[in-house]
Amino acid sequence: MKLACQEGMAPGNTLQEKLDNLAQYGYEGIEFWGAQFLDTDNGGMRKERVTEVVRLTQSHTVKPSTICAGYRGALLDAERRSREQAVQDIETLLYAAGEMGAVGVIVVPIFGGPRINDLTPYMTAVELETELLCKLLDPLGKVAEKAGSHILLEPLNRYETHYMNRLEQAVSICQRVGGSHLKLMADFFHMSIEERDIPAAIRGAKDYLAHVHLADSTRLLPGYGHTDFRSGFAALKDIGFANYMALECGIPGDPREELPRCAQYLRAQMP
Repeated sequence: MKLACQEGMAPGNTLQEKLDNLAQYGYEGIEFWGAQFLDTDNGGMRKERVTEVVRLTQSHTVKPSTICAGYRGALLDAERRSREQAVQDIETLLYAAGEMGAVGVIVVPIFGGPRINDLTPYMTAVELETELLCKLLDPLGKVAEKAGSHILLEPLNRYETHYMNRLEQAVSICQRVGGSHLKLMADFFHMSIEERDIPAAIRGAKDYLAHVHLADSTRLLPGYGHTDFRSGFAALKDIGFANYMALECGIPGDPREELPRCAQYLRAQMP
């Protein structure tokens, strides 16, 4: 298990400064917001930004862990153009992740409520969404394989999306679509709301879990809430998880003090 931090949380005026600070604080990875790698004016990838990340990280101890969303549109939008935009951007980000050596791209199928009409008794909105999502993920998974990266489905809590709230739901999508480059990620904040037993949920996702987000129950840094990270980390060890766990949360203080303290706290919870 390797500790990572989102770029926006790391202190520093340049990427080089952020990388150096994270290394000093005890982190091994950095997670990037996806929008910075998209050329929204001309379409395609912002190659200069990808090249910069590769140049600065290839000989650094802190490596790119993941790309967190940042794409336009939504895979489960009712509007075709929105779906096509999401697919196009995700494909671009998958190639960016592959070039940087990151694990993959975090994908949330939709935020909020359903945008597709309920067609009961034919299909409910959620059933239609599942059929659509599987149709879209199949070719995207092939793109991920070609790019040398992964799609990382992220279940969110019920207050952020109506669709895919628990790890087992993401597992079922991965099993149905198939392919070795469609995986999922687990977020301790969302799990603290949706999972009855976090360690059991992690163990149940062992064949598909490829990334983790860290935040306490308060959505602040771990240690500022009541989440039992020790049992969750024990479950991650049991399934042989060796990838990145990236901070995605608020910092209640000076990051130059809080981030190193958090790294020490997290390592103390590891078995």
